Amino acid sequence: MNDPTNEKLGLLWLDEVTRVWRRNKEHADAAITQLSEAQLRQTLAPEVNSVAVVMKHVAGNLRSRWSGFLTTDGEKPDRGRDREFVDDYPSRDAMLADWEDGWRVLFEELGSLTPASTLRTVEIRGCQLSVPEAILRSISHCSYHIGQIVQTARVVAGDDWVTLTIPRGESESFNQERWGRG
Repeated sequence: MNDPTNEKLGLLWLDEVTRVWRRNKEHADAAITQLSEAQLRQTLAPEVNSVAVVMKHVAGNLRSRWSGFLTTDGEKPDRGRDREFVDDYPSRDAMLADWEDGWRVLFEELGSLTPASTLRTVEIRGCQLSVPEAILRSISHCSYHIGQIVQTARVVAGDDWVTLTIPRGESESFNQERWGRG
């Protein structure tokens, strides 16, 4: 990847996927902070995961997929994926520490990638994937679960919910403020 245009494109792409990851985490964090510990553990139905369980799964997935991203299979033998769906956190602090640790692993590994890294392949569950495909697959998977976190938090918080985006009925005023038009 000695071509300066390819180098620049690779850097731009890595910067953008990092921004997407950070926005996803910001949305999840903003939803999580609106809930008490009991609310984080609340389920909407018997077979629906609580926010705490989804957080645990995302953290476990990020650690597994991103630890040694370029050099080891993304499904680590010691992961214990099924245990991720059991809320056994002793406290909110433990829950948040686990959540942050998963994201730390992601951002450290993502930050170590270079444009040349994007031309490589990685292995996930024995399947060879291009680095861009593996990154997009991971973003897609986590975005799905972040949507679950936000939606569940929205329902659990009820009338106390503070919207994470433009509130209903306020698009025109937002557009007017942002661009001077409705």
